[in-house]
Amino acid sequence: MATDVQIVIDSADPHQQADWWAEALGWEVEAQDEAFIRRMVESGAATEADTTTHRGALVWRSGAALVSPDAGRPRVLFQAVPEPKTVKNRLHLDLHVGAERRDDEVARLITMGATELYRESQGPFTWATLRDPEGNEFCVA
Repeated sequence: MATDVQIVIDSADPHQQADWWAEALGWEVEAQDEAFIRRMVESGAATEADTTTHRGALVWRSGAALVSPDAGRPRVLFQAVPEPKTVKNRLHLDLHVGAERRDDEVARLITMGATELYRESQGPFTWATLRDPEGNEFCVA
């Protein structure tokens, strides 16, 4: 039996991060069920402090997820954590766009708020390493 995988990224602002990465990847922010959230608050299973409003919708404060328009890719969850990022990632995302699109994609991501750190190559492989708006490193290859 195969194991499903979800990628979880710690965030100061999970909803802003989900919005940024949805645009970066061409994915969608997963809709949250407002009626369910309201029922959880009304029943006492959650509190108003567990919720927030983002883009006019009631959502869980602690997280936001992305889903790919293509089936079979893992869900990406951005979860709120109290501490800021302080060290280099031990895990990062690689965005494979191809050599012919790499420079344009890096430029697009920079206009969205990413920061380019450096470029590297190993044998025939070349990539750019960037940081997202919260400082998480990722590569564009």
